[in-house]
Amino acid sequence: MKKVLLSLLMVAGLGFAASAQSEGAVNKISVGPEFLFPVGDAGEGFNLGYGGSVQAEFNVAPSLNLTASAGYISLGYKKEIKDAAKAFGVELSNPGFVPVKAGAKYYFGGNFYGAAELGAVFGTDEGSGTAFVYAPTLGTSFAVSDKSAIDLGVRYEGWSKNGTSSFIGIRAAFAFGL
Repeated sequence: MKKVLLSLLMVAGLGFAASAQSEGAVNKISVGPEFLFPVGDAGEGFNLGYGGSVQAEFNVAPSLNLTASAGYISLGYKKEIKDAAKAFGVELSNPGFVPVKAGAKYYFGGNFYGAAELGAVFGTDEGSGTAFVYAPTLGTSFAVSDKSAIDLGVRYEGWSKNGTSSFIGIRAAFAFGL
């Protein structure tokens, strides 16, 4: 929980320190690494998820962008889970997932934003199936040149399929205008 609060404070601080121009008034693509920290039931079996994503933003109003994103996440099993499986002669590999989401991002007075996305997450392992995904986000985007920016976001992400797996996600991306 301390990590989550520290991450939120960092994102908020960067948002307030960034220039006052609105980042939301342009179409852009961002690419960057992602980290998922499992919470709740997901935290009992997994340590950390990591991967990357691409997100497109399409400006539809002065402070509102529609978003579309896709990526790849690999989740790491906890050591005790891998050891227990190995005791039964089973070698576990980290499962992979492809989240595909669409939503909206609203910029509050400058570079600080709130976003919400819905979509599906597809398991890459045989028989893993598909789950519904939802992800509310808080973040900041600040310009580093005329047509590029750094985008930092912290989100809660839930994957629902016969129960819910929950994560705190962090994304640090490089964005460039179209």
